Amino acid sequence: MTHQRLSVHNVTFYGDSIAELEEHWADLGVKRLSVLDSQLADVSKLLQHNEYTVEAVYHPFADAAALDRVIDAAAATSAATVYMLTGGRDSLTWEQAAQRFCERVAPCVEHARQAGVALAIENASPLYADLHFAHTLRDAVTLAEMSGLDVCIDIFHCWAEGDIEEALQRALPRTRLIQLSDYVLGDRSLPGRAVPGDGTIPIESLVRQALAGGYAHGFDLELIGPRIDAEGRLESARRACAVVGAMLDRLGA
Repeated sequence: MTHQRLSVHNVTFYGDSIAELEEHWADLGVKRLSVLDSQLADVSKLLQHNEYTVEAVYHPFADAAALDRVIDAAAATSAATVYMLTGGRDSLTWEQAAQRFCERVAPCVEHARQAGVALAIENASPLYADLHFAHTLRDAVTLAEMSGLDVCIDIFHCWAEGDIEEALQRALPRTRLIQLSDYVLGDRSLPGRAVPGDGTIPIESLVRQALAGGYAHGFDLELIGPRIDAEGRLESARRACAVVGAMLDRLGA
């Protein structure tokens, strides 16, 4: 059985059918699910006959109406969090893009609160600038504070920031999900993720800090890229669950 605070993001098995995903979940022994917004209808049907809980739902924000529909679908599955990319900034300055995002997302904030679903912003590489503009953890937290939202921390995209410990401490009161994977020195393209423990990211140190800071939510394994494909997606996920589960046990999670 996988550690109770672990989920394996469905993007790890991107392209697989819901029946295949259910087989993977059973093989891994996961009970928490992290899914794409397009999968919510199928997941909702599965929840009627299984003991899964939905930890998080990924949504690329475009407009309030689409987000409201995802909030309703997430609430129907008792999902804890909808986490988002913000949309690109086009020719706007960062401050202008942030203000535009805050204005566009504002109608959804109260809707999500009433539905019991947290809305969060994740940090992502500048290579996703067409879809997002919060490219450091610091900027993601700043935008979350401006918009009244929470935070999803993707460790892969922020571990090398010079102020990572300070930024993590600032983020923790708003953090609803922490995503884990590793980076191997020399990899030059995205997505270039590795199984935790295979690379150079100080994952255990960062998780220790999060737990010491009172973080009480889940840890999500997002495993994509050539290394994952070469080993096999299910085998990579199985090994990652074992490695991170043992780490969480050591840390008393």
